[in-house]
Amino acid sequence: MEYYPRKIEKELDRWLERKEIILIKGPRQSGKTTFLLHLKEKFGGNYITLEDQEVLESFEKDPKTFLKRYLTDNRTFLFIDEAQYCKQAGKTLKLFYDLFSDKTKIIVTGSGSFDIKVEIGKYLVGRAIYFELLQLDFEEFLLWKAKDLYRVFIDYKNSIKDFLTCNKKIDIEPVFQQEFYSLLEEYLLFGGFPAVVKEDDEYIKKELLKNLVRTYLEKDIFFFLNIRHLENFRKLLNYLGFKNGSLFEFSSIMRELGMDYKTLEYYVSVLVNTYFISLIPPFYKNLATELKKTKKIYFNDLGLRNSIINNFLSIENRLDKGVLFENFIFNELKRNFAEKINYWRTSGKAEVDFVLHFKDSIVPVEVKSYTGLSRSFVSFVKNYNPKKALVFTEKEFGLKEIGKTKIAFIPHFFI
Repeated sequence: MEYYPRKIEKELDRWLERKEIILIKGPRQSGKTTFLLHLKEKFGGNYITLEDQEVLESFEKDPKTFLKRYLTDNRTFLFIDEAQYCKQAGKTLKLFYDLFSDKTKIIVTGSGSFDIKVEIGKYLVGRAIYFELLQLDFEEFLLWKAKDLYRVFIDYKNSIKDFLTCNKKIDIEPVFQQEFYSLLEEYLLFGGFPAVVKEDDEYIKKELLKNLVRTYLEKDIFFFLNIRHLENFRKLLNYLGFKNGSLFEFSSIMRELGMDYKTLEYYVSVLVNTYFISLIPPFYKNLATELKKTKKIYFNDLGLRNSIINNFLSIENRLDKGVLFENFIFNELKRNFAEKINYWRTSGKAEVDFVLHFKDSIVPVEVKSYTGLSRSFVSFVKNYNPKKALVFTEKEFGLKEIGKTKIAFIPHFFI
């Protein structure tokens, strides 16, 4: 089987010899099945999928007998795919752990709808370790598409981490900019789903993304989560696609779509839990003028978002170019850098795109295409005196200072 590397594999290594069940969650078609089959090929053991109705019935009817079929004299692996199809998955996995954890190592996958429909967490307290396998981030994308540039990229990325966490000097002299931006444009337009990344034909990429949206609506939303008003759900998706990067105001959405609060709240929780969107809260401390409640919305995969609004125009021809870069930076920061992310905005509409949290320190982040610093950004720096700040831009890279704050101006692909 041809296998493309995923970062999660290194994270799992330290848990493979332990007893805990490994539970891998993520969106539909993010590569969970491929990853399980790779692990089976690497370590041996048995693979089953609960999407197979016959297997599911046996799994639910007599779990102990089911598992005994796969036990051997030596400790072995059991890979259980699509566990969300079993309503008693949590209870059954607890039973497996309590009776057989010394004889088998269990690795389980479940889609994002796992947390909504299937009770699992309360049964596996102290018995499971959780991981997420999401769409490819930009690092994995480069590893798959351009291994030579990947090596250069890793040096860039590590220098940012060292600048933020170890107080090391950052040397910002980007090379191969045109190639990096060309690859970044592909990622901004078509996203990071494995099947889409592997495909070179743009028409097929678009069709794969359309099919992903359709499958998500028909399987996860209609069949599994039993949401019957698909047209209303689709309208919400379309609305949010055009409001990407904006404040998520319940009252205006309810008014625009003719939707009641409870329905909208549930739909949003579904979109978050199925890894479709992220909502980030505002940053505030003691300043009465700062917003304290309204969240901002970003899509976890820009390819899906572009498919929803049917816009695959080149970056230079996009009215939402700034939003695409902003959304991209948010996703990369969330997955690779920050313990917590907020945005900052005052009632006077001064705004900073993101505020990262590192232990006891904060790092303001601005995403732009032009040079210079906005008044809002300077205001935040003067009010909070952070030690470090980041500005992602297309030109004029280097290090500047405002007071005691060191501000690194870096290219968008430098993350």
